[in-house]
Amino acid sequence: MRFFLRFEDFTTGLALRLSIAFLIIAASLALFQVVTRFVFGAPSTWSEVITRSAMIWSVFLGVAVAFRHGAMISVDVIQNALPPRLGLGIYLVANIGSLIFFSVLFWQGYLMTLRVIPQSLAALEISIAWVYAALPIGSVFILIAVLASMIRAVQGDWLAARNAEVEP
Repeated sequence: MRFFLRFEDFTTGLALRLSIAFLIIAASLALFQVVTRFVFGAPSTWSEVITRSAMIWSVFLGVAVAFRHGAMISVDVIQNALPPRLGLGIYLVANIGSLIFFSVLFWQGYLMTLRVIPQSLAALEISIAWVYAALPIGSVFILIAVLASMIRAVQGDWLAARNAEVEP
């Protein structure tokens, strides 16, 4: 378990750095697009496509980071109102639903990526598969983060129960 949690620390850190890099690329190229269009009156034909692609990658990599930090939408009010074990159970069931969803997204994204390999991005001679690859690659990062969150939740519950037994 400890090895997996360290591995997840590394992969989520990598996802965070890549997500930030793609966001910087998207913001920079969007600014470039605005300047070339409205200041010079000659819009760039390629920057909008790369901006959109970078945003897609940024979002799919950023979701793993959001799961890691518990920033995904959740119903904490219900979980906190329940006894701790039942709250943990609901948390785990919700995360199992996320595992199922992102496993399906991985598989379907993989199939879609293979299907679009011959197609090119508009204004570029690059396969659109590079953009579609964000689905399966992002899903792998997300699946690792969700599994680690579940492990940490169970370990935290186990430690809390163990500490409660030791206290007088």
